[in-house]
Amino acid sequence: MLPLRSNRKGLNMKLSWLVICAGTLFLNPVTADCNITSQTVPCEEPGKNLSNIPTNLFQNVTKLSLKNNKISLKDSDKEILQSFINLTELYLNENMIAVLYNNSFCSLTKLLILDISNNHISTVHKAAFAGLNQLSVLNLSYNTITHLDSDVFTSLKSLTVLNLQYNLLKSFHIKSPLKLIKIVLAGNPWNCSCDLLDLQIWLSVSNVTMENEDSTTCTFPNTKKKFSIKTTANQPADCKIEKASLENTVTSISATDLKSSALLTALTRNNVTGNNGTHTELPLLGKSWTFLAGVLGFVLSTTLLIFTAIKCPTWYRYLISYSHHRLEENDSEMFEQEFSADMSCFPAVSGTNNEDPIVTFEKIHAFVPEEDGFIEDKYIDSYVTEES
Repeated sequence: MLPLRSNRKGLNMKLSWLVICAGTLFLNPVTADCNITSQTVPCEEPGKNLSNIPTNLFQNVTKLSLKNNKISLKDSDKEILQSFINLTELYLNENMIAVLYNNSFCSLTKLLILDISNNHISTVHKAAFAGLNQLSVLNLSYNTITHLDSDVFTSLKSLTVLNLQYNLLKSFHIKSPLKLIKIVLAGNPWNCSCDLLDLQIWLSVSNVTMENEDSTTCTFPNTKKKFSIKTTANQPADCKIEKASLENTVTSISATDLKSSALLTALTRNNVTGNNGTHTELPLLGKSWTFLAGVLGFVLSTTLLIFTAIKCPTWYRYLISYSHHRLEENDSEMFEQEFSADMSCFPAVSGTNNEDPIVTFEKIHAFVPEEDGFIEDKYIDSYVTEES
């Protein structure tokens, strides 16, 4: 009986452990997909096919391997990565990443190793690695990167190993000082022209070791094919001359294009298509717009003056009678004497009455029929009184 009881107890213990394990797998599906060993989480076995970074991982994890999945590093993935502040190693190789956007790993300040090889990366933005101040090893190999500026690595102050092999790089411009110990550049279609001169100078003067130097050869031009990119001859003086010639060529081409575009613009403005499909030529503007502005100003000012003269008769009368002046007391006597002298010169007319001279005076000396604000000549009334 004792052995039977012991077997039952052992069976019950096994069943309880099975229930606990099943419950753990059910409640935490991430642990079913990824093996957790201390602070290391490998999720890299074939068949996982994870399209997103798991969300239920321990935040104190230090090593995370997500290779051989279908992760594209979307915005949701970057938000999940921000919670792993203690991460020191991250392996995202053999995934579906196509573009490294700015601040993709900005919260991983303790990261030392980043492996994003064997993806489909074609573009790396300038601030893609911002925040990785302690990163030491960066693996970008086996991607499709065609252009990579050294400014991308400016924020990586502690970078010592850079792997760029088997991409589509033809040149690599060094603008910021990189304190690398080892660099891997093999498998790229390098163009050993003057565009590669700064890389050659940097490889010669720095203490960096270029791994697989014998297989890091030129692809273009054909005369330098299979030569090492480090030892192929590119003279700085020849490159300066070539650069100056290229700049002059670009300048002349730009000037020609500018003239052509200006001429095309002028022709386009001059040829206006009408409703019947015909083209009407318009004169070139040039400096004639100033003459046109002057003519318009003259016409407008003349029109304004005419309008003012018509609508304001008081101003008109004032302008017409501007030569009149007010008579003083002594002026009336002087004018009366002059008038008497003038009247003595008139011949006597027979058969007329005494009012004829007055009529003749009114016809000759009639000025303005209306009151214009000037002093009336009173000598007329006195003359009529004397004659009567």
